[in-house]
Amino acid sequence: MVWKCLTNSLWLVHDEGPKQYSTVLCPKDPESKRNVLKVLFPTKSDYIYASIKFMIPSFVFTFILMFIFIYTIVVIFRQKKLSEIKNDFINNMTHEYKTPISTIYLAGQMLNEETVLKSPTMMKHVSQVITDETKRLRFQVEKVLQMSLFERGNATIRLKDADAHAIIDNVVSTYRIKAEKFGGHITADFSAEDSIVNVDEMHFTNVIFNLLDNAIKYRREEVAPELSITTRNIGDEKLEIRISDNGIGMKKEDLKKIFEKFYRVHTGNRHDVKGFGLGLAYVSKMIELFKGSIKAESELNKGTTFIITLPLFK
Repeated sequence: MVWKCLTNSLWLVHDEGPKQYSTVLCPKDPESKRNVLKVLFPTKSDYIYASIKFMIPSFVFTFILMFIFIYTIVVIFRQKKLSEIKNDFINNMTHEYKTPISTIYLAGQMLNEETVLKSPTMMKHVSQVITDETKRLRFQVEKVLQMSLFERGNATIRLKDADAHAIIDNVVSTYRIKAEKFGGHITADFSAEDSIVNVDEMHFTNVIFNLLDNAIKYRREEVAPELSITTRNIGDEKLEIRISDNGIGMKKEDLKKIFEKFYRVHTGNRHDVKGFGLGLAYVSKMIELFKGSIKAESELNKGTTFIITLPLFK
């Protein structure tokens, strides 16, 4: 480095550039006598890197520790959620199975009574109760088994052309009695001219069954249930099925999750609404396998509409 004195200033001779630094040596001196020191630092980057390179392993190790910590917290919360879902599922399953089993047991006890055996009307009523509760129990078991098979990829569906109107009408006939039991009714408007779709009849029946069952279960206590099913064609390629009710409805945040497995909408102080949280997950999975789509529209305390779109069989 070469130093020169020029006009009472001290200079470091170098090329002008971004690595040049200058400072006044004695700020209190008169401006005419003030000396300025200018320094060129061409190896600044290397110097800084040499000063902090020993800290790089520490930064990396800290980052790894933070990642492991965050991942552990996420796993803990996920396990906690799964544990809550499992406990809720077991409680609901116990309730769902206990009710029909108790009813069947009581009906079986009644068949041992002389008065019941001597009355054909009572015998018919008791046998019908046993049949209905057995169907209910079988449906609950089948729903759990089907979801288990779908998860493992072992489920088998038998697709064939079927009349959607005929299938829906059969289910509506069954649920019309249930709706009338609570003072309500179901209306069906089959406006679609073409209703032949490629579905598995048993699973498609279960889809409609689930949606109507939810409409009855999630009714408003003070209002008679009003259910409606309408169909229409969308162009020449699709069939749209709308299932609407005037029940308790759902919040927007619930609408985003209702098709998730084990998710159940909070029903406030109502404790009579039970289930596994599998019904709508099953419905969504089946509609997907039928190459269709399903969505829900709902407003709290006003009702819910499920819209199913299926390709027509050509």
